[in-house]
Amino acid sequence: MSGALESLWRFLHGLLFAQRALLAWLREQLGGRGSRLGRWRRGAASVAAAASRALLVPAAATEFFAFHKPAAAAAGRKALSNPSRWRRDGKALQKLPGHVGLVVTEEEPSYADMASLVVWCMAVGISYVSVYDHDGIFKRNNSRLMDEILKQQQELLNLDCSKYTVEFANQDKTDQVLNCQPTLKVLSPEDGKTDIVRAAQKFCHLVAQQQRKCTDLDVNVLDNLLSSTKGFPDPDLILKFGPVDSILGFLPWHIRVTEIISLPSHVNISYEDFFSALCHYATCEQRWGK
Repeated sequence: MSGALESLWRFLHGLLFAQRALLAWLREQLGGRGSRLGRWRRGAASVAAAASRALLVPAAATEFFAFHKPAAAAAGRKALSNPSRWRRDGKALQKLPGHVGLVVTEEEPSYADMASLVVWCMAVGISYVSVYDHDGIFKRNNSRLMDEILKQQQELLNLDCSKYTVEFANQDKTDQVLNCQPTLKVLSPEDGKTDIVRAAQKFCHLVAQQQRKCTDLDVNVLDNLLSSTKGFPDPDLILKFGPVDSILGFLPWHIRVTEIISLPSHVNISYEDFFSALCHYATCEQRWGK
């Protein structure tokens, strides 16, 4: 009995040895450096390492490979530049606004796109243009806006820049080139309600000095006391840009009968969008409260 158990133990021991030898041979054949499996493993390891490195690369280093939307707006403005067409468009309208207010309610104003709107207003024959944003960004940086307007005048209209006047609403810092049309004013909230307060204070001061009577106050007197729009007619049309359903304090005294048209954004706006708004204004019926 003991001899049979010894023989069985030796058989199992030999079988285990043979199994180990077979596994060693298989690892050598399938996992060796030159085998297909080995090459596949090394390739997978290289890909994984490269992916790990890519995840750790700083954003600035990968910016070069990022997709950049082509700057089509400026190129489109030049490609569609057609002053003669713009003049014809303005003459073809049944009704052209004499004063257009460009009101931006967006957080990030675009100087290039605002300059395009101003130049298009000039091209179709609009005499007065007001630019306004609630934060006063355009007014604080009026020289930058002026430079962009003059640049686009030359590029789009091929005109002598000195033919146009750029006048800023704060009379102490008025920058006038020549006294000819069209005229631009850059406004901010201080030219709206604040200007009305200043006009009321001035009228009260005149009454206190007995230069005026309380009964003298009427629409014309207040118009003359307002400094922000002196020499400017009331706006016929406001083009409001942005998602906010408000003009955010733009000239509250002067817009009693002003037509207001909302557009999604002034950024990358096309001439077609601008002219479509003018066509809408030309066909609207203004009943003047009747």
